[in-house]
Parts: sequence; structure tokens; C-alpha cells
Amino acid sequence: MEYDERLAHFRQTRLNPFDRGEEEEPEGGKATQQHEGSSELFSGTKTHSSDRTMDLGLAEDHFSRPVGSFVASDIEQLKLAIEECKKLILELPEHSERQKDTVVKLIHLRLKLQELKDPEEDEPNLRVILEHRFSKEKSKSVKQTCDKCSTIIWGLIQTWYTCTGCYYRCHSKCMNQITKPCVRSKVSHQSEYELSICPEIGLDRQDYRCAECRTPISLRGVPSEARQCDYTGQYYCSTCHWNDTAIIPARVIHNWEFEPRKVCRSSMRYLTLMMPRPVLKLKEINPLLFNFVEELVEIRKLRHDILLMKPYFITCKEAMEARLLLQLQDRQHFVENDDMYSLQDLIDISTGRLSCSLTEIHTTFAKHIKLDCERCQAKGFVCELCKEGDILFPFDSHTSVCHECSAVFHRDCYYDNSTTCPRCARMTDRQQDEVEEEK
Repeated sequence: MEYDERLAHFRQTRLNPFDRGEEEEPEGGKATQQHEGSSELFSGTKTHSSDRTMDLGLAEDHFSRPVGSFVASDIEQLKLAIEECKKLILELPEHSERQKDTVVKLIHLRLKLQELKDPEEDEPNLRVILEHRFSKEKSKSVKQTCDKCSTIIWGLIQTWYTCTGCYYRCHSKCMNQITKPCVRSKVSHQSEYELSICPEIGLDRQDYRCAECRTPISLRGVPSEARQCDYTGQYYCSTCHWNDTAIIPARVIHNWEFEPRKVCRSSMRYLTLMMPRPVLKLKEINPLLFNFVEELVEIRKLRHDILLMKPYFITCKEAMEARLLLQLQDRQHFVENDDMYSLQDLIDISTGRLSCSLTEIHTTFAKHIKLDCERCQAKGFVCELCKEGDILFPFDSHTSVCHECSAVFHRDCYYDNSTTCPRCARMTDRQQDEVEEEK
């Protein structure tokens, strides 16, 4: 008879894993009060920390089915367990130990459910899709968001990839649904900005659909909210537009405005990749900008001086060994021309950062040529008009340079003298003498 009662009790607990009856205490104790009318996931709640750890399955793998916990063999049972756990959390006293334990268990059940939905597979380390070069990520602790489905990537239990070109991130299961080509290919082939400020065309021209994924959208938010990208002027759904903000090149060039505006995901990646590229020729796009922004005039002068210093460094052994020009390796275009700017250059000009760093580099370069290096000093000029003063260099502020022969003079001497450059005159006479000798 005693055996039959034990067997019936065992069957009841296996068939009703969520039901909890009253537990008997050892002799001399009283029966503990149970929470009535609620469904539970645990066989009992202990007050000791070691017992509580074992109850949550934290001492070992928390998916390891400890004694007394709910055993879910498929997705439906896990969903049922999660719902029951959520109800129990609402019914338990606020901030109680049992409620905290139940929350932890709920997290574990959700992770297990996600693991069953997305089983780990033997994924390749590199995949190429629509010019994206996806590299398999190994980080398990950093929480990211999938650019395709806009849900969280749980690196602990999910496989995910990042494009090495445009940094597009997505789940392994979402890769076959990608429809947008890699932005880096556009940067490589196009390399130009939209220079109109927010060129809106209207939702009707978009057929009331997202400009990227073609999902139906509207300004009322039904069926999906329409979000405008300030860079393209087009409207996007909430999956393609996360309300990211970026500085808009057109607003900088035309208004000298650097306030970040909301842009879609694809525009965000494009602007990020384009930011260091020198594709803006300001004197053609908006030459009046130099009349209103003093910092631009200062930077233009410094860049012009650096180009005049470059020939000294190329022919100087000491400068080549010291690798002076590598101080501008992050802005290579500064040693190639003085009229092309990147968006990053303009941002740094507005903050004053570029002026400080470029002035320091300019000082270092001038010190090498005029003081430190005898070879570079020997390449200086003497004003042939007044034949007085110190050695002159083309980047000195008080000098003028002949555009024909690059001879250097005092600015006052060259401007006040109405005759031609003496050096140019000698070269002309020499050429005439050579022609006469040939005859």
C-alpha cells in the first residue's frame, strides 16, 4: 500500500510539473505555506545560497535539467514554460528572492528557446553575397543588432557575420534574405556626395513604399512608420531606418552647418566610409565659403606652404630618413594638392582641431628646412631686386614667388618693381644666345 502511494505521487509530479503541493517539513516542524493558484517551475525554494544556486542550475550548465526543474523537450513546451514563468513573476511579491530566482530562470528558458530555434551549425568563416565579404564573428560577449531583421544578435548561442567592407552585421539565418549590395562597392565606383540639401521627392513618387525594401509605409504609421533620410530625401521603414544621425555634406558645404541629422542605415554606412575621402573641391562647389569662414583661408595657406616644402623633403636624405612627410599620412591629399577636402577635414576645421595639428606640422617642416638641415638651407633664395636681407624661402609669409621660374623675392620688392623677373630675363637671354650660336 505504501509503495502504491509513492508511485501515485511520482506519476502526479511527472504529469503536472508546474503544480506544487505543500511540502512536509521534518518531524517537529510545520508545513510551509505555499503560493496558492500559481504555476511554478521549481521544485522548491531554499533560503540557503548554495541550495538556491543548485535550484537555478547555475552550479553546472543551466540547460542540464537539474532534479525537480521543468524538462522541456521541444519548442512548444518551452513556450508554455515561459508563459507560466511570466505569470508566476507577476504573482510573486515584489523584490522577493523567489521572484528574482524566477526572473533568472525565465532568462535561461528564453536562451534555450532561442538555441532550439537557431541551432549552431558548421558555418564557413567567409561568405560573399552581393559584393559583401562576410567574416564569421567569434565574439560572444558583445551585443549587436542584426541589420536585416533589426533584432538582437545573441553571440553566445547564435552565429553571426560582419561585412569587412561596410560593417553590415547580420545573423547567419538572415544572410540569404539580404537584398542590398555592399556600400563599399558604391564608394569605390562612385565616390561622390549628394550635394542637394534633403532632395525630397514625396511618398507618392515612392508608391508609399520603403525606398530600400519596398515595405508599405505611411506618415500615419500604418502599416509601418515612414522615416525620412535627410541625406537622400527618401522615406524608409523602421527596419531600414533606425533614426541614426550623421553630419550631412550638403549642409556643411552650403550652410557651414554641422548638426547631425537622421539618416537611414545605408546612408549611415555610406557617409561613414566616405568621410575620410577627399572628394570635395570647395572652390568649385562654393567658392564664397572662403569669404565667410576664416579658418578655411588659414588652412588653405598652410596647405599651400606644405606643397612648397615638399620638393625640399623629396631631395633631402635626412628628411627621407626622418620620414617627415609621414606626419601627414592620415591626410595624404595634403601633400598632393591644396584644393580637395574630405568631410572629415571640414569637421576638424570647424572644431579647430585641424588648425592646431597642421600648424604644428608646418612649424616642424619649416624648422627642418631653415634651421636643422644645411642642404635645405643651401636651396634658399636671395632677393635679386634689393639684394639685401636673409635667405628667403617660398613658404615665408613676407615673400612672393615668380609663377614662371619659381624665384623668390621680398613681397614689397616684387610688387613694387614693374619690370620682369630678373631670373626669367636671364633665362630668356640665355635661350636666345643658344639659338644664335646654333645658327
